[in-house]
Amino acid sequence: MELVLDRWLHILAGITWIGLLYYFNFVQVPGLGQAKADGTAAGITKHIAPRALLWFRWAAAATWITGAYYLIRFPGHSFMDAFTLQGGSAYIGIGAWLGTIMLFNVWVLIWPNQKKVLGIVGASDEEKAKAGRVALLASRTNTMLSIPMLFFMITGTQAHGAGIFG
Repeated sequence: MELVLDRWLHILAGITWIGLLYYFNFVQVPGLGQAKADGTAAGITKHIAPRALLWFRWAAAATWITGAYYLIRFPGHSFMDAFTLQGGSAYIGIGAWLGTIMLFNVWVLIWPNQKKVLGIVGASDEEKAKAGRVALLASRTNTMLSIPMLFFMITGTQAHGAGIFG
């Protein structure tokens, strides 16, 4: 029962994280460009973006923590085997590494830079422009990594990858 609950929490957190990632990249960023053009961007940057980023970063953390716990407790998988890409845990390990890179991007590149862009921390216009570019590139990288990450996470839970690669 414990693993079932953990797996569902992992899936729910992952849906929240990746859903917000796709929202930012496919809805908010293009919409913000249009909102800036007609003068309505302030409501998005003041009220929507900070709240969405709060959910985004904590969903990323929750996804990683519940995934790590699952790897530690799941029979047939080993946290160490997954992260060293050994045996039947290699496929889920690739997904775990991609998720780890994505988590790093969220907490080390996206969030600190978005705080500058949104005015949560002080920054000059030049620093804001640079921060916006770094955050955008890290977010786009995460969007691209999410597809193989999801593939390997799902593949890795199916008979140690034997169903597709065996």
